[in-house]
Amino acid sequence: MSHEVLHEEPLEREHHRGSAHSQGTISFTLSAKSLFVGGFVLGLLVMAVPTTFFAMRATPLSLAPSGGEIVPSGGAAAPSAPSAAQPAGKVKPVSKEDHVRGDGKAPVTLIEYSDLECPFCKRFHPTVLQLMKEYQGKVKWVYRHFPLSFHANAQKEAEATECAAVVGGNDAFWKYTDAIYERTTSNGTGFALDKLVPLAKEMGIDEGKFKECLDSGKMAQRVQNDFNEGQAAGVDGTPGTILLAKDGTSAIVPGAVPYETLKSQVDQMLAKK
Repeated sequence: MSHEVLHEEPLEREHHRGSAHSQGTISFTLSAKSLFVGGFVLGLLVMAVPTTFFAMRATPLSLAPSGGEIVPSGGAAAPSAPSAAQPAGKVKPVSKEDHVRGDGKAPVTLIEYSDLECPFCKRFHPTVLQLMKEYQGKVKWVYRHFPLSFHANAQKEAEATECAAVVGGNDAFWKYTDAIYERTTSNGTGFALDKLVPLAKEMGIDEGKFKECLDSGKMAQRVQNDFNEGQAAGVDGTPGTILLAKDGTSAIVPGAVPYETLKSQVDQMLAKK
């Protein structure tokens, strides 16, 4: 964006050399033109202060260490600040196809749309683990995929967790997912793709069957379906958490919110009848 810079003219200077009293001193006299320009510039500066303030208020924050990562419209990711929970859109009902942690009959459902290479998701994972420990029997955790395109390894890692589930079941899915979050350094390629099969073997998952599943790419569409359904529900970045109360009330909690914030939202959902 171009802009004009106003240059203030030099002040006119008069050297007084008349009397002994004034000899050797320098005084400054402002011309009418200089006064006009100076006043104009000062006026612009005064007007710029409120204008800048309101412009800053109107512009969404693009960086917040405790936030999350949004789907970019061209270019790199822009972490976003956490905001107040909003009602979710069309949420896919939880089914036997989902990966569920905790009591399936719990009154509150926490659906997390996440990216295994998102640094904010890595930060948020222990937060939900803590919640599940404190709210046993009250919250069930459903994990769904939302791999962002600028995280090179996220899609294949998501497919790997699905293969872990295919070969080893729901427990294997969660064990494998926990391990990646523990070991990745995030930011796109934090966990090497050539380590996915060895990790499965380490987790006690049949290595041959896992590799066959992963190499086939047959779980790619499952991951894409999660992503599409997340967008339909109103998720636009990671981690994107949807809370569902027993009465059907829903809320999206965006970003890697602190534990106390998540706890407060869950308590509100538990209060629903």
